[in-house]
Amino acid sequence: MHEFEVREEIPLDATPEQVWEAIATGPGVDSWFMGRNELDPERTAMTVGAHTTRATVTAWEPAKRLAYRTDANPDGTFMAFEYMIEGRGGGTTVLRLVHSGFLGDDWRDQYDALSVGDGVYLRKLAAYLKYFPGRIARFNMQLAGPVVEDEQFAWEAFKAAAGISGPAELGSRGTLYGGGPGVVEWLHAPTFLGFRTDDGLFMFIHGWTRNLVVQYHCFSAEVDQAKTELTWQNWLDEFR
Repeated sequence: MHEFEVREEIPLDATPEQVWEAIATGPGVDSWFMGRNELDPERTAMTVGAHTTRATVTAWEPAKRLAYRTDANPDGTFMAFEYMIEGRGGGTTVLRLVHSGFLGDDWRDQYDALSVGDGVYLRKLAAYLKYFPGRIARFNMQLAGPVVEDEQFAWEAFKAAAGISGPAELGSRGTLYGGGPGVVEWLHAPTFLGFRTDDGLFMFIHGWTRNLVVQYHCFSAEVDQAKTELTWQNWLDEFR
């Protein structure tokens, strides 16, 4: 096993109470993270596909601090998360994250992914709190596609899906595949592209498993979930 630690810090346009709702309630976490989440002062559970990760809460201080540690795997690996919330003036907050634990034999690839991914997800949280405050995602989509080894090919595919013909930068605008206009809200080229529309938040991922992944948090009652999932599954299937 290999011990690791990742530290992140981000300013948020939200009060400590709003940040707490986003990180310490199931519907709040569902609105920006991944999978289906359940949290209470004792236990947490995150289900992605057919897999559920459970954890024990080790700190529960509303609007101040949340910490939990996942149940250990048979090989002894586990992860621990600590969120520290500090209110600032003008209804803003600084959120600090410490992500630690022990990784297994493929620890280098996992650590490289976590050291980038943690910050990326916090930027997605920031976009959620800024543009959809007080709202809960009506549905969440996470679709995994085929393995694509070529990073640049995957990045160009993500740009095309967002309707971006030139370089993808913060603020780049495009028309989403099968949808409407939007803007690049966060990114880490060539593995993460975050795109905001009027209806929600998309993220395109080419992670350490090399699969293409599409995430979507929808905040509109007018978007058809089944049609949306079929549209993006068809898009992913084009790369098989």
